[in-house]
Amino acid sequence: MTPVVGVDGGGTHTRAVIVDEEGRELGRAQSRGAVVSAESAGEAVRAVSEAVRAAAERAGATLPVRAMWAGLAGAGLEAAKLAVARELGAAGLAEGVVVGTDVEAAFHDAFGTGPGVLLIAGTGSIAWARSAAGEAVRVGGWGERLGDEGSGFAIGMEALRAVTRAEDGRGPRTALRGSLLERLGFDRVDALISWVAEATKGDVAGLVPLVTRVSAAGDEVAVGLLATAVADLSAHLGAVLERAGPWEQPPELVLWGGLLVSGGPLHADMVQAVAAHAVRLTGRDVDAASGAARLALAGFKPERSEG
Repeated sequence: MTPVVGVDGGGTHTRAVIVDEEGRELGRAQSRGAVVSAESAGEAVRAVSEAVRAAAERAGATLPVRAMWAGLAGAGLEAAKLAVARELGAAGLAEGVVVGTDVEAAFHDAFGTGPGVLLIAGTGSIAWARSAAGEAVRVGGWGERLGDEGSGFAIGMEALRAVTRAEDGRGPRTALRGSLLERLGFDRVDALISWVAEATKGDVAGLVPLVTRVSAAGDEVAVGLLATAVADLSAHLGAVLERAGPWEQPPELVLWGGLLVSGGPLHADMVQAVAAHAVRLTGRDVDAASGAARLALAGFKPERSEG
């Protein structure tokens, strides 16, 4: 038996799946999030190592395995990709290591090598398409400083800003104020300054359930934040369809990420928004770690996309 491992590392969780040469799953495990940057590759490597070692123990597999394909959030930039690949290669997890993005791994699980469209909204956001001619096109995925519109991080930040604007009298009063302060254990709005300065991207995205509850209670500000997120994601979808087209027939669309999966806070509204686009929405579940494992078996290199 010559197993390989696939890794899906997002902002919240890192999942590792070990499969045999026939693609049969032998074991899987989960650890903390693994967001890659050229400056802090070590954190992502530690998260991946934890997940892979736990999966190997459950699979009864000896490390290093033959190959690993690690799809990690933030690994789209070449410098970050090379930094984490170098450290993963030295970690003794696999004889051969390929690093790509979590989006590529998810897309491969959803569509294999065929055409399709994947719209993702979780901690971050991105739309990814492969045309019938095999060209990969990306819209969004610029990170929290330049993009991530419609993501959990974006919603959380806008909720915080809505509260500070209301405190100044620059914006409407909102029930988000009391809910946020209670959730974070503060009694003053100015305490949010130090909190957000130290918060991770995942911490900010973790405010989405609170925004959803306040929205469900009828707060107009919270309702508007979620509506804006849906509109932003719909714009991502429209742009990626245009750039990857023309399509001879409406392509398949898969919604993925904590905000968009069935039962997610934006799922129902996004399904309605999708109706305005020429796509065939499927309810396919995505397992990005399994997609990464199949990429490892096939020896695929990361896919270059049109930014």
